[in-house]
Amino acid sequence: MSDALPAVHEQFQAPGQQLEADRLGLWVFLASEAMLFGAVFFALTVYHLIHPAAMHAATSRLDLVTGVIGTAVLLTSSTTMALAVKAAREGRRTEALIVLVGTVLLGLAFEAIKVHDWFDEYDQGLYPPMGPPFPLPQPAARLYFHLYFVSTGLHAVHLAVGILLVAGVAASLLSNRMKLPERTVTVEMVGLYWQFVDIVWIFLFPTLYLVSR
Repeated sequence: MSDALPAVHEQFQAPGQQLEADRLGLWVFLASEAMLFGAVFFALTVYHLIHPAAMHAATSRLDLVTGVIGTAVLLTSSTTMALAVKAAREGRRTEALIVLVGTVLLGLAFEAIKVHDWFDEYDQGLYPPMGPPFPLPQPAARLYFHLYFVSTGLHAVHLAVGILLVAGVAASLLSNRMKLPERTVTVEMVGLYWQFVDIVWIFLFPTLYLVSR
């Protein structure tokens, strides 16, 4: 990353036009990701409506306490990411670096909580492809846990990408390869991706943990 605005590629006439194209590209990418998660939400909603008893039996096996803690951790990371964008816009490099590192740590904490849940659910036999016998008799409950592991796994992968992006920005600030506020747009776009991942969980948490409990 350069010390000032990025070099203008030949297809653009000015840095501002290039930055707007970058933002548009990110929004298109996020829209495609929203459609991916939207399909998962739709499937879960349909099964909650069609098989309420099985969904109740399934969701009651999830650890609501760790789910709430993880949600609180992720919401806190949204705040630190927003503070990082604000500090970047104002050219406060040290403050931006501190809250970016905090965001990374909170993201790692959420991932650790989720991995703990997965191991616990595996021990209970709630991972249908393998492990101990599945403890619930309803076929719909088995399908629910397939969707549960797919959706939480997809979210964990997206969050891992976000952690790497935020860590990369923090490393660039630490090494003084990124100047602020000249490169605020980089922090903004990484922040936008992070907020998207957090919003996905805000919808996933009640859909998975609360709707049929």
